[in-house]
Amino acid sequence: MPVIFAAHGAPILLDDAAWMGELAAWASAMPRPRSILMVSAHWEERPVTLGATKTVPLVYDFYGFPERYYQTKYAAPGAPELAARVRELLGRRDIAFTDDPGRGLDHGAYVPLVAMYPGADVPVLQVSMPSLDSRELFDLGRALGPLRDEGVLVFGSGFLTHNMRYAFRPGTPSWAREFDAWVAEALSRFDVDALQDFRHRAPAAELALPTWEHYAPVLLAAGAASDERPSVTFPITGFWLEGAFTRRSVQLD
Repeated sequence: MPVIFAAHGAPILLDDAAWMGELAAWASAMPRPRSILMVSAHWEERPVTLGATKTVPLVYDFYGFPERYYQTKYAAPGAPELAARVRELLGRRDIAFTDDPGRGLDHGAYVPLVAMYPGADVPVLQVSMPSLDSRELFDLGRALGPLRDEGVLVFGSGFLTHNMRYAFRPGTPSWAREFDAWVAEALSRFDVDALQDFRHRAPAAELALPTWEHYAPVLLAAGAASDERPSVTFPITGFWLEGAFTRRSVQLD
């Protein structure tokens, strides 16, 4: 399986027919996964925590949206076999982990899944990011990399630029374009050192990512694809609402 990173938008992505269509087309172009291991920008918890392995309610981790967004359902099957395999892989690397069987999928997980696998018929397991340490995230991805050969789609979900001060402002600022271009080039070269050290090497990093939890899942995705230098493609590009949020999504084969 490839490893992917998707820009997950927000709950209102569910009303964006064009973007939903792009996500659906992307999923259709990939092999169908046996299960999905999801890492969302919206769950950081130490140690690595495995979410529910049976269907539980979604986590509506957003505020002030119209009521209909709190009625979204995505009853994907749990993935207990995948959870057991993740525990095994983490144990081999002495990576601490725990379980939270009541923790459902947050919006960073279920929003893109509604578009990509609308039948909710692929088992999904969400795991937490243990920290915002670049090397730790990359190494966690490496530990999970063997899942690719077992039909598992390792799926990072976030945003490569994320500055809420510029949300819904018209026009794409130059700093957003510069950072987006830099990260695309670093990914294309699969420059792991640059990707991990983006805060010092990338242009306008502080503006693009005042906090960088939304960038973090791309580091885990890179780690999962790192055993062999992957080919890198960008199935979705452009900027959300012509603003400061890049929609750039990444496939590593």
